[in-house]
Amino acid sequence: MPTPSMEDYLERIYRLIDEKGYARVSDIAEGLEVHPSSVTKMIQKLDKDNYLIYEKYRGLVLTPKGKKVGKRLVDRHHLLETFLTTIGVQEENIYRDVEGIEHHLSWDSITCIETLVEYFRKDPARLEELQSVRAELDKD
Repeated sequence: MPTPSMEDYLERIYRLIDEKGYARVSDIAEGLEVHPSSVTKMIQKLDKDNYLIYEKYRGLVLTPKGKKVGKRLVDRHHLLETFLTTIGVQEENIYRDVEGIEHHLSWDSITCIETLVEYFRKDPARLEELQSVRAELDKD
């Protein structure tokens, strides 16, 4: 399993390739707010661990393993954003909160959150009930 830092890089690389068709060291560094030299070191580690193939000055390509993990991480991020939105977290807090919790939840917890989001999606009355409970609590 990749470390939380490796996950951040894989998620960012996956997103860049999905959006632009490629991922450059400078784009990764900018997106993660790190120095390009840190990106190069991590890319070399991800290459060694078979998440990507890196050729100096030519760029990088995710391996099937890297694509699978990258997609899973992007999906996890999206799920947590959806969950926090569903339960009424203020929009300005969502990104920071997701970044703060995504590496600390087990995949079992992620699966349970996914089930809960689906539970609310299938029946909007359930979501209305949740919102009314929250409104009552906010009054106190």
